[in-house]
Amino acid sequence: MHQRKSKKILVYFFLLLALGSINNTSINNFKFEKIQNINISGLKNINKQNLILDLRDLDLGNIFFIKKNEIKEVINSNSLVQNFQIFKKYPSTLEINIQETDFLAKMNQNGQTFIIGSNGKLSNNNFSSSDLPYIFGKPDIEVFLKFKKIIDTSKLSFEKIKYLYFFEANRWDIEFENNIILKLPKNLTVKSLNDIIVFLDDKKFKKIKLIDARIDNQIIVND
Repeated sequence: MHQRKSKKILVYFFLLLALGSINNTSINNFKFEKIQNINISGLKNINKQNLILDLRDLDLGNIFFIKKNEIKEVINSNSLVQNFQIFKKYPSTLEINIQETDFLAKMNQNGQTFIIGSNGKLSNNNFSSSDLPYIFGKPDIEVFLKFKKIIDTSKLSFEKIKYLYFFEANRWDIEFENNIILKLPKNLTVKSLNDIIVFLDDKKFKKIKLIDARIDNQIIVND
């Protein structure tokens, strides 16, 4: 951070020297060079090009007076972006480093299938996502992210899930790749989920197809 501020101060210092050595007539004709190059890392090529085109629709101006808020707004509106950093490379280049969102699950919204990202945004279903679990029901994205956080903190592997069913009572069912269905309680916690996983791992219940854990401290099985 200190080095970046020092570089910026030096640039302004030399700029002032340059301006100070120009006569009035030259100042009137002096123009800062506009942003010429936008380099983006962290996105696949076609997504990178689309974002560059969106940024070029802005009046970026020169590197000393760029409108950062407008640039950030365009980048944040991209559903593939999790985090990003913007760097100025003098005299006329912007370097943008992007962390791409992780795709978590698929869901239907208004008759169209979308992919939920870890950034809480929906992307069009035009990516390689056949291995993602599909969500039935209409949960808020934040509700799903909270539910997934419980799973990720528990002993359960999210990758083994084939389908997720959300109910209006704010409760979830899970269907695994081996077709076992697990009915979860409304007030799910990491501890309660871990207790259920211990039961699932018991070899005595390998042929069970339905596990109902909706009632506290009680598990009902059906083969």
